[in-house]
Amino acid sequence: MRPILILLSMILLNTLVKAQKITFHKDIAPIIHNNCTPCHRPGEAAPFSLISYDDVAKRANFIKKVVSSGYMPPWKPDNDYRTFHNDRSLSKAEKDLIIKWVDNKAPEGSAKAEIQTSAKAYVNGTQYGRKPDTVLKMSKPFPLKGDNSERFIVFKIPFDFDKEQNVEAIEFVSSNKQVIHHANFAIHPVEDNIDIKQGADFVDLSGADRTQYDQYLPFKTKMDYYGGWIPGTSLESYPKDFGWVMPKRGVILLTIHYAPSGKDQEDISGINFFFTPNPIKRKVSVISLGSAGVGEGSIEPYFMIPADTTKSFELKIVTPQDQSVLYVWPHMHLLGKKFKSYAVTPEQDTIPLVSIPDWDFKWQEIYRYKKLVKIPKGSILTIEAFYDNTKSNPNNPSNPPRMVFSANDMKTTDEMMTMLLVFLKYEPGDEDLELDPK
Repeated sequence: MRPILILLSMILLNTLVKAQKITFHKDIAPIIHNNCTPCHRPGEAAPFSLISYDDVAKRANFIKKVVSSGYMPPWKPDNDYRTFHNDRSLSKAEKDLIIKWVDNKAPEGSAKAEIQTSAKAYVNGTQYGRKPDTVLKMSKPFPLKGDNSERFIVFKIPFDFDKEQNVEAIEFVSSNKQVIHHANFAIHPVEDNIDIKQGADFVDLSGADRTQYDQYLPFKTKMDYYGGWIPGTSLESYPKDFGWVMPKRGVILLTIHYAPSGKDQEDISGINFFFTPNPIKRKVSVISLGSAGVGEGSIEPYFMIPADTTKSFELKIVTPQDQSVLYVWPHMHLLGKKFKSYAVTPEQDTIPLVSIPDWDFKWQEIYRYKKLVKIPKGSILTIEAFYDNTKSNPNNPSNPPRMVFSANDMKTTDEMMTMLLVFLKYEPGDEDLELDPK
């Protein structure tokens, strides 16, 4: 009997020793830094930092709770439908490791003795791995009144380089992301005979009078690129030899939708640009499909959601050429419940693009594929969206519900059915090309 007791004691002791070996610096920091810190750090949208041991340990029980429930880290796509390279969801093993660490009183361990093989070195002011080559931003802080009103402001940001620049990554940045509903920016090249400094630094489109925007029309004869940001979105970067060319001279028109605020605040927003000396061999493009984009008038039925109803909509667009898709970026507002997109080839093969069965306006992302996704010429690209405009929808901004549709101002209380595609012309072998940037 005694040998059995000794054996059981050894097994128990070994189990306890193994549990004690789970420490922050060796086991937990790589998970937190890879999946949580990109948003939970200064300058980003999350309300607190998760960088140091102290940051994490003082919230250990809270972290255990949100990790166990699946609420954090936020990841809404159905991974059984399509997987993505930038998946920040946790595996069961990672969740179990965090839970065991918390239950074992969150030991720190030795930062010097333990190797942090997966932890990233974050650079202040960016989610990219290095400092931006240039930051183009507002000329001065924009004051936001605390009157609980939405605002739509277009900022003019001129630029004049010595030469064209090859872009390998872009990133929206702000001193106050908590007050921003969304942001869009367009890169416009401007000829030498047009003064890029003419006109106001910004135009307010919040009211009925939108004629002031006409002063920016001379800048809009051509657009080289288009990007944006929504809460939850990370930066946009490209694999080696991919990218686009920033014109030597031009104007960025940065449109920011400021959410209602109950106190006076300020914001300085802009764009981080990361350039490469290497030539761009594969030029990427972006297109907006659906409301406020290509095919808006083809959404069926007409994009209007009556009060006290649930309603489904569909958009079908023919792909004009063989394309390779890098990213997709779905977007709806507060009434959105489900979003799905796929393409059907001329041979009737279905290509899944993205499925979000439980839409949440608070968590949105640019979803990057693991490999380029080929969509052959003549394929029918389809977007399906489902909305709930009833009082049973806890996110409904109107009580009682009111009729909702897509408006030019795109207020939070209006709706959208949109998907942006970042793509390029297909080349043989694209299907096998890994999309891990750099």
